[in-house]
Amino acid sequence: MAATPQNPAASAPRRKVSRHRGEGQWAMGHHTPLNGNEQFKKDDDGLNVRTRIETIYSKRGFDSIDPNDLRGRMRWWGLYTQRKPGIDGGKTAILEPEELDDKYFMLRVRIDGGRLTTQQLRVIGEISQEFARGSADVTDRQNIQLHWIRIEDVPEIWNRLEAVGLSTTEACGDCPRVVIGSPVAGIAEDEIIDGSWAIDEINKRYIGSKEFSNLPRKFKSAISGSPLLDVVHEINDIAFVGVEHPEHGPGFDLWVGGGLSTNPKIGVRLGAWVPLAEVPDVWAGVIGIFRDYGYRRLRTRARLKFLVADWGPEKFRRILEDEYLKRALVDGPAPAEPLSRWRDHVGVHRQQDGNFYVGFAPRVGRVDGATLAKIADLAEAHGSGRVRTTVEQKMIVLDVTEDQVESLVEALEALDLTARPSTFRRGTMACTGIEYCKLAIVETKQRGSTLIDELERRLPEFDEPLTINLNGCPNACARIQVADIGLKGQLVLNEAGEQVEGYQVHLGGALGLEAGFGRKVRGLKVTSEELPDYVERVLRRFQAEREDGERFAAWASRASEEALS
Repeated sequence: MAATPQNPAASAPRRKVSRHRGEGQWAMGHHTPLNGNEQFKKDDDGLNVRTRIETIYSKRGFDSIDPNDLRGRMRWWGLYTQRKPGIDGGKTAILEPEELDDKYFMLRVRIDGGRLTTQQLRVIGEISQEFARGSADVTDRQNIQLHWIRIEDVPEIWNRLEAVGLSTTEACGDCPRVVIGSPVAGIAEDEIIDGSWAIDEINKRYIGSKEFSNLPRKFKSAISGSPLLDVVHEINDIAFVGVEHPEHGPGFDLWVGGGLSTNPKIGVRLGAWVPLAEVPDVWAGVIGIFRDYGYRRLRTRARLKFLVADWGPEKFRRILEDEYLKRALVDGPAPAEPLSRWRDHVGVHRQQDGNFYVGFAPRVGRVDGATLAKIADLAEAHGSGRVRTTVEQKMIVLDVTEDQVESLVEALEALDLTARPSTFRRGTMACTGIEYCKLAIVETKQRGSTLIDELERRLPEFDEPLTINLNGCPNACARIQVADIGLKGQLVLNEAGEQVEGYQVHLGGALGLEAGFGRKVRGLKVTSEELPDYVERVLRRFQAEREDGERFAAWASRASEEALS
């Protein structure tokens, strides 16, 4: 047909029409996998790898493991390959995964709510000593991580953990991770509401179930009824925060869409009050939205925080109520400001029953198997059968009678586990770092421990609450953006022009009181060697310039760049 003024398309070149793939949202009909991670999850559910570990890999050894299991599905059972020793940080982003992989694993023991019996803690300690070269780290999500695990030993480790009621089920992977909770739930005198039942119910109904075992990315949950706001609720995918409703009594304020990494976002309130009995159903509704509407096309946009940011809290609540709960939620109040700037429960505190709990501070979460066993022994010797982990890499012994408190404090001190720590011991946290992590660029654990010693020596009278968080890479596992002093590991140039380990500095981040992200001063980077000098210098300037009662974060937000350099 000839072209005419009425039909100009007849002479125009034909344009290929392609169907928009969207963001990979299942609820929008986009089920075709758009990246390798989505493909291997479609090929086989991550939970199914356990059978292969038990029947094939543990018998045939590391070299028999399928790559999609090795670097993918094994995470659903708490297993990551660790970094091969001797590979410096400059090669982290250059080498292929198989070049970074050691033939050993990190194994994450899932500890929901941070709750452990002394028997369970002792078993973890024994496993550490027998199978993990004594390694053990308390994480900032209440878990305990072991290293140097051989695939041949994994079935036996599972048997021992599960015999005392522990597991590694969905400790990693694109699934519901550990549900963190107040470590003094049901214990503290000032508690608003005890969320322990909800944590247990979520585990019983949903953890290890294929209903939620294929999510776009990991899903982090928090439940606490403590007025200290002790579970960093602002940076979880979902959080239930204890509040008192003026008409309905104690319950939970619902938050969604928090998270850090390279695109940090503070969670948002949905303005909904949730009674304890409804927490598991609401949790399932929110994670269901994430499963069905979450962005699966790009891994960098696959966390719930991006969907919440695009939808806004009003739409998110409407979808939750209309499509998942099939009912309206009750409007409710926001949480009150926390009663203390320390939210780690360190020190000696009275319980509801008149006994005491004793919180103490390992160095940057690093312990070892022998020490874990000794903690269990000490707790039992002082009348306790229960211990807890916290989201600040700390630990707690519960149920200590008043006449046993001082003896326990002294015994812990002898293990370098102080219940009366300095600000620097109490407030310094570090991720795994280059020692074991394949993503890391710099060392963190030893650097953090050394920094504590130096600051205690140089600033012995400094007693202001302060957090110093060290991270080995940009992924913010140690929450650098919300620390008073956040240190993001990277390679920097020293005065001689040589490339060395160092940190980009974030200053003035906070959670709880005026939650927000730290300030980055243009070009401000320090070498690892210079780190104690830099922190001392900044803290002395803070002491000299602060107004009466001013917090470090508030000072850092207004201080000149010169003062922060």
